[in-house]
Amino acid sequence: MKDMKKAWEKFIQEGLIQDKAVRSIIQQSWQRCKQYKLDYKNGRGRRASSKKLKEIMSKNKELLKVARPIMENLQKFVYGSGFIIILTDDEGYIIESIGDEKIKEEAERMNFSIGALWTEEEVGTNAIGLCIKENKPIQVIGAEHYCETHHPWTCSAAPIHDDKGNLIGVLDMSGSCHKAHKHTLGIVVAAAYSIENELSLLKSHELIATTVNSISEGMIMVDKNYKINMVNHVAERILGVKRGKIIGRDLRSILKDVVFEDILSMKSSCLEKTDCDFIVGSNRITCNVKITPVKTGSQPIGMVIMFREMKYLHNTINIVTGNKATYTFDDILTKNDKMKKTIKDAKKFARTRGCVLIEGESGTGKELFAHSIHNYSNRKDGPFVAVNCASIPRDLVESELFGYERGAFTGAAKEGKPGKFELANGGTIFLDEIGELPLDLQAKLLRVLDSYTITRIGGKYEKKLDVRVVCATNRKLLEEVKRKNFREDLYFRLNVFKLSIPPLRERKEDIKLYINYFVNRLNNVNFIYKRVSASFIAFAENYIWRGNVRELENVVERAYYLCDDNIITEKYLPDEIRYYKLLDKRKGQDNNQPMSIEEAEKQTIINALLYTKGHVIEAGKKLNMSKSTIYRKINKYNIDVNQFRQIQSFPYLGS
Repeated sequence: MKDMKKAWEKFIQEGLIQDKAVRSIIQQSWQRCKQYKLDYKNGRGRRASSKKLKEIMSKNKELLKVARPIMENLQKFVYGSGFIIILTDDEGYIIESIGDEKIKEEAERMNFSIGALWTEEEVGTNAIGLCIKENKPIQVIGAEHYCETHHPWTCSAAPIHDDKGNLIGVLDMSGSCHKAHKHTLGIVVAAAYSIENELSLLKSHELIATTVNSISEGMIMVDKNYKINMVNHVAERILGVKRGKIIGRDLRSILKDVVFEDILSMKSSCLEKTDCDFIVGSNRITCNVKITPVKTGSQPIGMVIMFREMKYLHNTINIVTGNKATYTFDDILTKNDKMKKTIKDAKKFARTRGCVLIEGESGTGKELFAHSIHNYSNRKDGPFVAVNCASIPRDLVESELFGYERGAFTGAAKEGKPGKFELANGGTIFLDEIGELPLDLQAKLLRVLDSYTITRIGGKYEKKLDVRVVCATNRKLLEEVKRKNFREDLYFRLNVFKLSIPPLRERKEDIKLYINYFVNRLNNVNFIYKRVSASFIAFAENYIWRGNVRELENVVERAYYLCDDNIITEKYLPDEIRYYKLLDKRKGQDNNQPMSIEEAEKQTIINALLYTKGHVIEAGKKLNMSKSTIYRKINKYNIDVNQFRQIQSFPYLGS
């Protein structure tokens, strides 16, 4: 110690270092301190401003959180030995100080306390400053310090690194130089290493926690005793409970219909169940669950339970099966005042939750209205599930609508199956051809509409639903009620809002509009340009469309593809439309003014040719005319026999 003191004095007075006892790392530091023009009689750490200190403490709160418990344990180990334990950040600012009160008072006199900067540039050669500069553990004893005020001290410092090897702080243990021991540095290095490990472990935990919480499914982790250890945010939301109230609970108390022992005993690698009920308080949450055992070597140590609410599975099913409304009110074209009023009423009904009953002939656009009502409502982001009640076999109607539990009947799917009402939860269910629903199912549907709950076939519990019901029929339901084919109470339950769609024959002004729309749509698909002739439209407007808009669309599409020209004429119309005006005139001729003999004869020949589909000799036999006579009459009245031969069928010709 005396030799070191002499070497220090010689350097301070003469700037020379001749004593080999001075380590090279200390020599280099002393020389730098000379260059800094440091006052060797000072050595008091410069304090950070309150604002700066607040920023430093905030930046290093994770380091402090991890280091404090280790520093406290280290302090217990050296308690009463006269040492103080210091933690600095990467710049050298002291951010924590733990030690005996007496030694802390002595340290305070040198500003060796929280908020002070202890770099080599500020206070000369010291363990903290050298540790930061060299990035390695170092011990500085007595006169090795550049400033004389530090000579009574010994300091041992070790760097603290993050998981990438970056310096983030320094751990230091300082005390009387008379108590200096080489083992002190080893203790500090071990403590710094422990801090690094804890930080790395904390990062791993945070990474795991972040990963767990970023998963879109609920996740619960339990130990082999079924005690819940971890719950992610999604699980909290699904179960409606904070993790503090579920951590530590027995999983079996909230998830009951599962044989966990089979999983832990390794009889099953994992278990997937479509319908599992979590029971939390008075709530029953049905989820799709996957349970996987966690093993260390070959021994199970716990389980991971992944789960999603059934509505997400239902959403997936709805996407795959196309349960989505595609049309809006903008897709309903009309110039008819009655139709415009129907659309206006439908928009008002769409904003409500009440049932909507749509009546109209086949092909008038009932489903178009159902789609539009859904897309105009506040349920537009939910599912739209369409069910044709006439197309489902009678024995399967109940299971299709309301679903069934596993094992409910022979042939049932082993995991059960949700019904259409469940799939429509949060959205709209469209019951098309509601008039075809069997009477016994009508009663069950009424109960659903009264309570908006369903019970699956074979199920024990009711499921609460949030679903809007839209129905459609081509029957007059009130007349069906009178005939006892439809329940009166169900009719009035469905008939909250009623829409009656007028047939196409009552809105002739829409025919031209629809024809042009259908042709333009086909043009866009085929990248060619065609248009219809005025005569095509005239024939179409004269026809009574029993199939309404659907029939008109099919006729236009047929004519479009049959026509090789750019103008689609009436000759591409089906026979029943082309000859409808002629036959309609025949049917109503009794009400017309008397025809001349020639007009009557011409019409009679035309009728005969219509009947025989252009077969002249057969027509002559019907009229008791010879072959030569009927051919002469045909030439006389300029009748084109070929047009009658094109007729394949005509529903309006009687016998």
